[in-house]
Amino acid sequence: MMVSIVLNLLNEKRHIRDLLDSLVIQEGPVEIVVVDAGSRDGTVEIIKGYMAKHPQIRFFHHPGTRGESTNFGISQTNGDAVATIGGDCIANPFWVKELRGSLARFDIVAGKTINIGYHAFEDLERVELHHRGFDVSYPSASMAWRRDVLKTVRGFDEWFITAEDIDLNFRAVSQGFTLGYNPEAIVYHRTKGSFRGFFKQAFWNGWGRKQLTMKHGNLWPSYKPQRLLETSRSFWAVARLAVAVLGYLLCKFFERPPERMMADGGKEQSEPPPAGG
Repeated sequence: MMVSIVLNLLNEKRHIRDLLDSLVIQEGPVEIVVVDAGSRDGTVEIIKGYMAKHPQIRFFHHPGTRGESTNFGISQTNGDAVATIGGDCIANPFWVKELRGSLARFDIVAGKTINIGYHAFEDLERVELHHRGFDVSYPSASMAWRRDVLKTVRGFDEWFITAEDIDLNFRAVSQGFTLGYNPEAIVYHRTKGSFRGFFKQAFWNGWGRKQLTMKHGNLWPSYKPQRLLETSRSFWAVARLAVAVLGYLLCKFFERPPERMMADGGKEQSEPPPAGG
């Protein structure tokens, strides 16, 4: 199975060498499609240097939201499956091999993301969202989809600021696709290096969760209260949750859903008909 790795990057000069070094050694067949969203810090020059040595790397420039830039990258791929990883991540040498193996059993595969960096942020867990028996909240920092999944759901929704990966998985599961988890498909993710970056990320994560409810309706029953309590015991977890709630509330008052959602009473159909139906 040919796996296309899509990178959506913006000002990743500090990390891009480590990321590319970890990707060019993955088990083939693999192609690496890099989409730059408007970097101004020297990221592009580093990528072009790698391209001279590694022909499996292709480069494109396409600014936009995370969903928009990633969709463009997907449109340039040739693989049977598409994998994504964050610009501030490092892939385990067996990452693609493990994803490929799991894609033989599942339509979508989530890998394990290990946070590295400031110790207070390392152990913070994501807020899980469950739909039809699947946890759809795994981050796209370590994900892979079979091509027919992305074709059926028409890729990422470009309206989202964050949570576009959760939305895509939600829609895919609604269409009957399966989602599996492989803890051996490991990616190391750098946590934010400053308190400002940490809280900024939390704010926009909260904003994205509200966008999800605007699109799919009330999702609170899909969260597990016990897990919310278990993941919010430390000071930093509580602080992150408080900032995320602020982002959630401000999104409610200041975000305007697209016309395609307004036409459906502010909620887009979460289970669209099959393609061609």
